[in-house]
Amino acid sequence: MKENYQQKTDEAISALGGRKPRLLLQVCCGPCSSYVLEYLTAYFDVTVLYYNPNTQPREEYERRGQWLKAVLTHYPDVKLLDCPYDGEAFEKVSKGLEKEPEGGARCTKCFELRLCETAKWAKAEGFDWFCTTLSVSPYKDADRLNGIGAALAEEYGVRFLPSDFKKHGGYQRSIELSKRWGLYRQEYCGCLFSLVESEKMREKGNMEK
Repeated sequence: MKENYQQKTDEAISALGGRKPRLLLQVCCGPCSSYVLEYLTAYFDVTVLYYNPNTQPREEYERRGQWLKAVLTHYPDVKLLDCPYDGEAFEKVSKGLEKEPEGGARCTKCFELRLCETAKWAKAEGFDWFCTTLSVSPYKDADRLNGIGAALAEEYGVRFLPSDFKKHGGYQRSIELSKRWGLYRQEYCGCLFSLVESEKMREKGNMEK
């Protein structure tokens, strides 16, 4: 039976008893963080971690980082940990997986890379919880993300907040907020492999019109 991660989120929040513990949230971009921050800041003292070595080229990484900062102007209580660009880390974990399809083993390694760094920061800085915005995307596997997060929680001794932020209209809300705030919405996940795949899909769509 498929796990209901939204229910698990609700249960974790209910157990807080009105307290607002510190949560480190790995974010991939402004649009995805828009709704997730709207949701989580009601229950947690949130700091966002902008760590995405998969985002290529570097100019795109910096562009998405700037738009994330634009989103944070709407959440003045949210703090930012802005990591230096580390493209070599993604190249290392994706080596040998270049021909994997989108959503395959290469993506798993990418998720592990980003969530592992988040867990390390959470442990080092004394956060109570850690989480990621990635599950807000309809293209991201919530089972895989939550499995990785749970394993890292065991390894680092910091609680992972289970989530599937696309539920309850979360993805649609992120689109609504992006339009309202005039955010840049990228057309590919982040790495050059996903850019090539995105371009192929657009070409296919144009041919079918």
